[in-house]
This record gives sequence, C-alpha cells and structure tokens, in this order.
Amino acid sequence: MNKPIRSYVRRQARPTPAQARALEQLSPKHGVSFSQQKLSSSKPLVLEIGSGMGETTAQIAKAHPELDFVAVEVHGPGVGSLLNRIEAEGLANLRIVRHDALEVLEHMVADGSLAAIHLFFPDPWPKKRHHKRRLVQPAFAALAARKLAAGGVIHAATDWPDYADWMNETFSKEDLLVKSEKGLV
Repeated sequence: MNKPIRSYVRRQARPTPAQARALEQLSPKHGVSFSQQKLSSSKPLVLEIGSGMGETTAQIAKAHPELDFVAVEVHGPGVGSLLNRIEAEGLANLRIVRHDALEVLEHMVADGSLAAIHLFFPDPWPKKRHHKRRLVQPAFAALAARKLAAGGVIHAATDWPDYADWMNETFSKEDLLVKSEKGLV
C-alpha cells in the first residue's frame, strides 16, 4: 500500500514547558479533534492552513470578531503556542485542529461553507524533485474551491517567486475559482 505524499514534514522540535502545558490543558478548551463531523459556526468561517506559531492567526482573529477561525497545524510547539495566545487574548472566535489540512478540508469542512481559506507561506519545496510535496496542487485547488461559499476567498501568500508563480498557475486553472481584487474567489 502506497503512503500518501505529504506536503509537510513533522519537525522534531520539543515544545517548551509552556507549550506542553497548553497542549495538555488548553487543547480540550480551544482544540477540535479530527473527526468525520463537520465544523459548524454561526458566523462566517475562515480556515487557516498552517498557522505556524500562531502570531498572525491570533492577530487576524482578534481584529475580526465577526468571523470564526479554525487554524490547522501539525507542529506541536506551534499548536501549543497558538493555544497560549488564544487563552491570553481571550479569543472566543478561534479554534485549532492538530491534523493534516487536506484531511480536515475533506472530512471536516462542508462544501460551500467557508468564507475564506488562508494559506500564508506554505513550504515552497524549492527543489524540482520535491514539487510533488507542495500543498498547492490541482487536487488541492479543486478541493478548496468546493469548500468555499459563494463569494468566498482564498488568500495565499509566499515569499518564493517560483512558488508564487506555481500557486497562481495552479489556482488559475481551477474552473471554480476566479481571480479578483479580493484574491481568488
């Protein structure tokens, strides 16, 4: 049986004591376990893929209390850091799922339910032989487009020009997406 190609590598960094405490004590409060159950929200829902240490995610959630955010991250120290930020800032509109983003999109997000998808600085996998590991692939573009509500937006950013071209080309080929001044809708 072939293993699926992953767009990420689990880094082996150990969480700090504060991050470890957050993972243990705050995950039940602010975390969402991966399941087949669809995410629900009474507000427009934004999915952040790869929230890293959570600085930007927490700032955006704090600035937009009218939206609900779900961050998806696999890196334990990053999850712990974001959990601490959620608690410290009292962010009631931000939850986190520690799992593979593709599986979360496929199984936990209903079609047509997302106001936006944020994809900020994903791993560029710059070597040609590693391009297959890039998250932005035609299958991802199609899946993301299906999950967006009418008028929903994909905000994607990278500081690698080659990856920016790759993302632009890949998203542009998806018939369900249209480039606009707001981003990809």
